[in-house]
Parts: sequence; C-alpha cells; structure tokens
Amino acid sequence: MIKRENDKTCLFILDTNVLMHDPTAIFRFQEHDIFLPMIVLEELDHGKKGLSEVARNVRQVSRFLDQLMSGADKDEIDAGLLIGPVSAGGGIAQPSTGRLFFQTELLDLKLPASLPGSGADNNILGTAQALSKLRTDRQVIIVSKDINLRIKAAVLGIPAEDYSNDQVLDDVNLLYTGMEALPEDFWEHHEKSLDAWKEEGRTLYRVAGPDIADWYPAECLYLGEDGAFEAIVREKRTETEAVIELVDDYRVPRHGVWGIMARNREQNFALNMLMDPDLDFVTLLGAAGTGKTLLALAAGLAQVLDRNLYREIIMTRVTVPVGEDIGFLPGTEEEKMTPWMGALMDNLEVLTKPEGGEWGRAATNDLIRNRIRISSLNFMRGRTFLNKYIILDEAQNLTAKQMKTLITRSGPGTKFVCLGNISQIDTPYLTETTSGLTYVVDRFKQWPHSGHITLLRGERSRLADFASQEL
Repeated sequence: MIKRENDKTCLFILDTNVLMHDPTAIFRFQEHDIFLPMIVLEELDHGKKGLSEVARNVRQVSRFLDQLMSGADKDEIDAGLLIGPVSAGGGIAQPSTGRLFFQTELLDLKLPASLPGSGADNNILGTAQALSKLRTDRQVIIVSKDINLRIKAAVLGIPAEDYSNDQVLDDVNLLYTGMEALPEDFWEHHEKSLDAWKEEGRTLYRVAGPDIADWYPAECLYLGEDGAFEAIVREKRTETEAVIELVDDYRVPRHGVWGIMARNREQNFALNMLMDPDLDFVTLLGAAGTGKTLLALAAGLAQVLDRNLYREIIMTRVTVPVGEDIGFLPGTEEEKMTPWMGALMDNLEVLTKPEGGEWGRAATNDLIRNRIRISSLNFMRGRTFLNKYIILDEAQNLTAKQMKTLITRSGPGTKFVCLGNISQIDTPYLTETTSGLTYVVDRFKQWPHSGHITLLRGERSRLADFASQEL
C-alpha cells in the first residue's frame, strides 16, 4: 500500500481487471474520485460477450455506467458524474460521495523509451503520468489487480496499489480454524457452573463463564491428546453460556464411515460435521493429502446409500480456465468434466468395498456411480437442488460472488460441502485473503448450521509426508 497524502482527495485510475473482478468497484472509494481511461472502456467492450463470470461482470459494469450517465449532458460528464445517487439503486451499503471522470480528450502520453510498445497497461501508466501533471490538486493513483502493472508503475515512480475492498482478512493466518484447545484447568474453573445430561444418546454439558465469549457455534473443542476430550459447541445461548456435546469417535472400526476411519483429531471433527444433518454447510481446508475429498465422499455415500438422508451426491469443481466453456470437449456434461475429476475417481477406488470378489466390487461400483452425479459450474445458474449432498472441490479458485451464486442454489434438505486449499489458488487476481473460500469461512462462522475445520496432517503415505516436508 502506498503512502497517501492526507490533505488531498485522491483520483483513482481503475484498471480494467478491477471492474471485471468487482462490478461495484466504482462505488467503493468513498469521498475519492475515479477516472476511467478510454482504453479501459475499450477493453470492457471486448470482454462483454460470453457466458463466463467475467463477461457477466463486464455487462453489469456497463449497466452501472449507463445509469450514472442517464440524462447527463456533455458539460455534466466533463465536470464529473456524482456517483452517490445511483449506488443506492445498485444496492451498495456505503455509497461513494466522489465523482466519476472519463477521458474526454487526448492526453500527452510521454513514457520513457525503456517502456516499449503501446499496450493497454502502458496507456494507463502514461495516463496516470499525464494526469498527475494536470491535476495537481489530486493525488493520482492507479488501482489494478495486475501485479506486473503495479511493478512497472513503481519503477516509473507512479503511485499504484492493489484493489483491496474484496479482501476478507488482513492476514490469512487470522482465518478461523474451526478448532480451539481448552486450557488444562478448564474443568476446575467451570466446576461450579457445569451441568451435564444425556439426550437421545448424546452427552451434553452446559458451560458458563467469561472465557467462552470467543466460541462460535459448531466450533470444535479439545482437551488433551489422543481424543481425551473432544466436543463441539451445539448452542451459544449468551455471550457467557454455551451448550457443548461430546463428539463420536470415528477412529474406532465400529464407527467407520463407509469403511473409512479418522486418522487424527481434525479428521474426526470433520467426519462429525459431515455426518451431522443439522449442519447444512461444511467447509474443509487443508493441504493435499489431508483427506478432504475422501472424508466428504465417504460421509456422502453413507448418508445417501445407508441412511437415505439425501437422494444423490453432486460433485463439481472449478475447471481451468475458470468459468470458460467446456463445450469443446466431446461427450455429455459428465464426460466433459471427467478430465478434471481425477480426485473423485482415485477416492472411489478406495471407497469401493472389496467384499464379494470382483463381481461384488463391480456391483458396488455401479451402485455408487448411479448415485454420484458430476456437474459443471457453468450450468449451476438457475438451478435449485433438493435433498442433495453437494461437494464443491477446489473451492479456493472461486470468487466471493461465484460462491454466493453456487450456495444459493441449495434447496430444502441439501447439504453443501466446500473443499479447498487456499495456498494453491490458480485463478488470476485471487489471493489467499480474497478467495471466495476464505470469504465463506469467515462469513459463516457465526451461523449455527455451518461448520468448519482446517485439516493439518497429511495421511497419504510416508513418501508423500516426507516429500511435503523436505521438497
């Protein structure tokens, strides 16, 4: 972040990728002014066609700009359009009080010879340099999601910064983990206020005290090692009173889920959340090999085939490039998605029960595949899923808006499971702090019907564990 001059209202030059990423960006700069170069409008025009999320965002930007310019004459446009009045219609919580300026005349773009070419980025750099000389009453700042553009701007001494309004957290290390270790003297401090009872085979405790103010609904609690005490927050009655429940131990064979047992504390908490029909939304974060997909699939099969809680499993993931058409691939929707579903196939091999020999394995395979449907994110809009168990893999590659689009497809009786690793983001302009997965983990932590856990330990093999540590 650059150092701003506090005594000046800033003039922000928005790069095209900012508007493509967040159509409401023009309303997010409070009292500061915005400048849109003609090259940005040209790039928006080129990106408006198609069914991708980016194309939809571009069309929304065009609608916002059209509303702002509605009824304005040339003199009013030159003087700058007041942004505030339209923002209320656009549903923006804190409308801007600044003005929007367009490039209405040719600027004297004099870039150094060390910056060759006449691309869009160089045009924006030249525009910023020219404006800083014309508008001495403003601090001119480029806002871009493009790191290379910001690097070139820094080299040339032009102020530039990232668009950070979509940033969920300042530091990804502050992200909610879904788990908390209790102090060793926890029971001694709460002995007088503790109530315990049994309810439908479940063991529950009522705990009161000021030290539980930071607990969240469905947060996992543990005391000691090797499952000495593991519980989940069932109800947060007040800031200082909560009801917790002992979790099932899925590390023992008699509690195995579709033949799968938890191998560590985090996996045990994950299975408790995945098998809990009262939790409609579950997020699992973790590095490769921590068991996210296997646990989600095992819990889904157990609840679809054994308990009949859901009709079928729907599994989807982000295709790369994100949101682009998969129509060039041959076959049906499921066949088109097959190249991206290697993780599903690998885990189904583990989950196929070997009883009954080859014939039994083949029959189980057919049964499982008939109850698992592979869907593309491209075809999720407008759908409503009833009594489905939905697994969204590689969720870290989605934006907050895309996550909202998908989760709001959930109908009555549907459970939504999001899997991802925020350290492996492939989508351009997304970071660990702006990922849609980070966004939903932070926003859902207060909701009593959602759960989250961060898986810490890899459980693939000793070879994989050694490679992840040493390479």
